[in-house]
Amino acid sequence: MNLIQLYAWIYAAMFIFVVSLGYIPGFTNADGQLFGLFRIDPIDDILHLGSGIWAALAAGTSVRAAALYFKIFGILYGLDGVVGFLLGQGYLDGGIFIYGPWPMDWLTKFAANLPHILIGGMAVVIGFWLSRKLATQS
Repeated sequence: MNLIQLYAWIYAAMFIFVVSLGYIPGFTNADGQLFGLFRIDPIDDILHLGSGIWAALAAGTSVRAAALYFKIFGILYGLDGVVGFLLGQGYLDGGIFIYGPWPMDWLTKFAANLPHILIGGMAVVIGFWLSRKLATQS
């Protein structure tokens, strides 16, 4: 197994774990917010679970499929975080289209969207830089 595939398996486990946290008592508050910050709904669960399944399928298929996953996923997920930070709603769950821009303080927008920006950014680095670096070393 290549390092790119290993990272895809890690992403798969991470997303499946995130979905499961929403169903474990103590991690969500009375308003259904994970850690009291992230509003989680069935659409978010489907997106996170789909991201995890996609990562697992890519990891199990080939290095090339895993690298492609990171390229596409990283761009989509990272941009969702940037849009969410700027407008208070992301686009992957349809929030920006359904609710429009959501006024909230800068710190809340930053904290709520930082995971998407970091996870998407790391995926872009893995897909575009690390996969190319490893390919030239072989």
